[in-house]
Amino acid sequence: MNPSSRPASSSTRPAVSPNSRPQVNTHTKVLDTTHGRILCIADIRGRLSGLNDLAREANAKAIIHTGDFGFFESNSLDRINDRTLRHLTMYSPLIPSTQRAHFLAPDNTSQAIRATVDISLLSEFPLLLSGQLKLSVPVYTVWGACEDVVILEKFRAGIYNIDNLHVLDEATTHCLDVGGVKLRLLGLGGALVPHKMFDNGDGSATIAGGQGTMWTTALQIGELVDTAQRVFDPTETRLLVTHASPGREGIMAQLALVLKADLSISAGLHFRYASSYNEFSVQSDLEGFRHKLIAGKEAFDKVWDSVKQQVDTVIDEHQRVLLDKALSVIERLPNVQGPEEPSWKNCWNWNLCDAAFGSLVLDVKDGRISAELKSQGFNYAYRRTATPSNVVPTPNSTTSSLPNATSNPPTKGSTPVQAEKSLSPHPKEIKSPLVPVSSGKETPKETSPSTPAPKSNGSGTPAPPSDKAEKEKQKRKEKKERKDRERTEAKEKEASTSEEKADPALNAPAPAPASASASAPTPTPASVPTPASAPELRSGKATPEVPTADVREGMKSPTTDSTGTRTPTSKRSPRHPYTLFVKLPQQSTEADVRTFFGGEAAGVTKVTFLANKGSPHQRARPFVYVEFGDDETMKAGLEKNEEKMGEGAVSVQIATDREERGDRGVRGGLRGRGRGGFAARNFAAAGLTRGSTPRTNGEARESATA
Repeated sequence: MNPSSRPASSSTRPAVSPNSRPQVNTHTKVLDTTHGRILCIADIRGRLSGLNDLAREANAKAIIHTGDFGFFESNSLDRINDRTLRHLTMYSPLIPSTQRAHFLAPDNTSQAIRATVDISLLSEFPLLLSGQLKLSVPVYTVWGACEDVVILEKFRAGIYNIDNLHVLDEATTHCLDVGGVKLRLLGLGGALVPHKMFDNGDGSATIAGGQGTMWTTALQIGELVDTAQRVFDPTETRLLVTHASPGREGIMAQLALVLKADLSISAGLHFRYASSYNEFSVQSDLEGFRHKLIAGKEAFDKVWDSVKQQVDTVIDEHQRVLLDKALSVIERLPNVQGPEEPSWKNCWNWNLCDAAFGSLVLDVKDGRISAELKSQGFNYAYRRTATPSNVVPTPNSTTSSLPNATSNPPTKGSTPVQAEKSLSPHPKEIKSPLVPVSSGKETPKETSPSTPAPKSNGSGTPAPPSDKAEKEKQKRKEKKERKDRERTEAKEKEASTSEEKADPALNAPAPAPASASASAPTPTPASVPTPASAPELRSGKATPEVPTADVREGMKSPTTDSTGTRTPTSKRSPRHPYTLFVKLPQQSTEADVRTFFGGEAAGVTKVTFLANKGSPHQRARPFVYVEFGDDETMKAGLEKNEEKMGEGAVSVQIATDREERGDRGVRGGLRGRGRGGFAARNFAAAGLTRGSTPRTNGEARESATA
């Protein structure tokens, strides 16, 4: 930044007051006073002949471009370093793909690329400069990250002047009068690289760059602020055009605040989709927006603290004025406690994709600026040819082919519609907890002529007939057959249930059919590993007979060879393993129970009173379940058996299902009116108690009062 080492300019000439500088360009270009469309694009990358085509397609009166325009000429190749030249070769739209692959081959050196690549493969700017190519509409552009700084200096000095091409920089601004709106264009070119903000490279004045790249400087930001302040008009709508994105760079967002920008357009992210947003729509609150700005400020402060003394010794008075304005941008942070920042909701931003992938059209009419955003987007066609072998599906999901037009048949058969769930496409090593457990034996399957049997590897059968009407008829027929089977199964289930009620001493019930489990799904035990590729049983098929279960097994589901999931016979959750069943001699509270067992040191984790649901007052019975933290504390609590509480002794036992059934036999229980309980009598009659033989009502009462 030493002024003596570079040519004098309006920015570096010492002892020049900013007020004595020439006035900036305030020329107003009238495009269309009633209605006009402005095309906004990014990264044309030297294919300048495409500008006229894009303007014609969008019916645009003007073009705004956000950088990487292609400012290169023949002698620019000597100033571009090898890395930048390879980058330009990789992304130039003027190079055919086959030729590009040859240039970028691993065995092709940088010297070989430099010897074979000429300017015609990188940019059409020489054609524009010579007049062979003309622009049909005005084009307003900033420079991007890959440009020749020497060419931009020639535009600033007036050496280069091209009809309908206007370079937006920190010292130049244009105003477009279109559709009832005076649109003020303010531009800032170059990539934002914090550690280069005080390095001009090969540029003079405030423009910085070198070796085929360009970047933003602090003095460039300061001069743009100075220009915007001198042309400020509250009747205008301010549009900030930058190469760096305010959405990512906090300093660019701070600059928009200082310039009082209403709109901003940027590029530089190279996505397949453009984005449209304001800070309110992407930040959770104003503090989140402020955090982004603080991050940019901190990155700048690290560089500024290291070069501050050196910069102070080389800048002149005018440059100091510009530097102070740049520093005011860095210090600009919204006040959370004060009035709300207007740009928080009112400044709208567009970040554009490359010109080859999309564009933005600002349609201005009657004072309203409408936006039409167009993006090429991602290509998902590769998923049509994806197979289960290279795509990991979602657990417990079924595979289905994409819809295909009859004129474009699929490469493989589509998956047929099956009566129940299709075979799982998961690889064998992927296990899903939602797939029923297979016992290794398959239930005989009946294949319907209308429903193809699935193959063991999960692939579909050949494609169905192409006739759409025939396909729909086939689906309706299969659906009707499936419903018929489900109705038949439901009737069979009801008949078997009535038989079991008539003779409860029969064998345990068989597993529920698949159609019934589909309407009321039950979890598969997590302890049993489930191979995802195991085939599922279809409903309506025969189930192997189950041998008579031992009465000692109680309510457990019988073990069968069925692959279906058993429905639990009880909705009660498993009892805590360290639980005692306590009979109190009198009505007590939870605190009384905890005190009886020794207070906090006893390790009691939970006290549960059994409510007397048969009582109109819902009073608690003196029966309590007491849960302990471990086996040792439970054993210590068990030693409290027969100890005194008040006027009577306390009975303490290890809690089992038998105690719970036994207490229903006492008077005041849920059912049975003191005669053993309706549920207890029926369970006993069915032989489902833990005893070896059914108990009589008298035995039930004796166990309950024991």
